[in-house]
Parts: sequence; structure tokens; C-alpha cells
Amino acid sequence: MAPLTPWPDLAALIMKLAPWHALATGANFMIDARSRGSGMGVVAAGVVETGRLVLLPLKVEHAREMAVVLGDPALHAFIGGEPVDAAALRARYERLVAGSPDPDVSWCNWVIRLRDEGCLVGTVQATVTGPAHDRVAEIAWVVGTPWQGRGIAGEAARGLVAWLGRQEVRTVVAHIHPEHRASAAVATAAGLTPTDVVHEGEIMWTGPAGG
Repeated sequence: MAPLTPWPDLAALIMKLAPWHALATGANFMIDARSRGSGMGVVAAGVVETGRLVLLPLKVEHAREMAVVLGDPALHAFIGGEPVDAAALRARYERLVAGSPDPDVSWCNWVIRLRDEGCLVGTVQATVTGPAHDRVAEIAWVVGTPWQGRGIAGEAARGLVAWLGRQEVRTVVAHIHPEHRASAAVATAAGLTPTDVVHEGEIMWTGPAGG
């Protein structure tokens, strides 16, 4: 692979796709806490089912259980931020559920439910932009430490990418720290490949939606 170098022309796309890891960090999808969107973006999250998992559209009520799922500081080694308590996570989820202040941007957020165990184990997210014939989705995922190593993130990401294809999304994008081998494996399983583009120290991966 060629040396990794920043790509200045990506700036506009990155600003559109900003919310890609805030469910698990303090970044809050770069949301201005003073603004609340209408929630009427171009795509609305729906239930996604895979062999072992059900991806449920995010609700504020998920905050209590998810605060425990995301409570391990080790989850933030690559994505930054730190664990927050249920009250802070509830406030964050209220902003996310309210939707993007930009009507041309959709924030689609899910919690991952492990069907057999009946518990929440992580999150997946997609920020969707662009016209219906050429939509782009920035995706991200996080699985709680007790459930890692079981292929859950890969299965959830594949299910998400397939669902996005049914929403007329053409291109899927993810940003992954170059040392985060587990996330690289998930991206590969979801059909993404690394590019030479680096944004804020993370490699941009891309692939087609639809799986």
C-alpha cells in the first residue's frame, strides 16, 4: 500500500459524516447541544435481524443498560472519550434520537441485542448523506468487552451494510485506527477495504453497500 497521506478534498465529506463514533465516546456526534433536529432525515433506522442478533433502533430508554455495556474504559483506547453514567448517556441519546439538525443528513443508530441471551451487547451507527441515487453512509460499531471475540461486531456490521443497500446507499465508509486490528477485521468482514486516506490519524475504509 502507498504511504498514508491526508486527502484535503475529503473535508466536506467528513463534516457531513461527523457522527460516526459518538455513541461510545464523549464526542456526541459533534452535536451542538443547543440544536435539536427534526429527525426527518433521508433514511430512518429500522429493525435489522441477523442469525444471532437483532439491531433495534436506538431509544432513550436503552441508556441504563447501555451504560453498563459501554462501561469498560478499554473500549475507548482507540476511539477516545471515556465511559459515562446512565444519566449522561440518556442525555446523549435524547440528542441522537432527536435527529440531525441538517435535513439532508440522517443519524441512524441501533443497539445490538443478542437474541439467545436477551441482552444488549453494543451499538452500530450509520450517518447517511447524499441524494437517493448516490447515498453515502459512514458506519461505526462497538461491542461491550464481555461479548467480544464472538464475531458479534462482524455479524452486526454485515447486517447493517446489507440493510443500507436496501436504503439506496451506494457507498459505505468507516474510519479505523491503524493499530485497531479487531475493527479492521470487522470492516473486512463487512466488505470494506482500506484506502490511502487518513483523517485525524484514522484510515478511511470504503466498500459497496448491500453486502
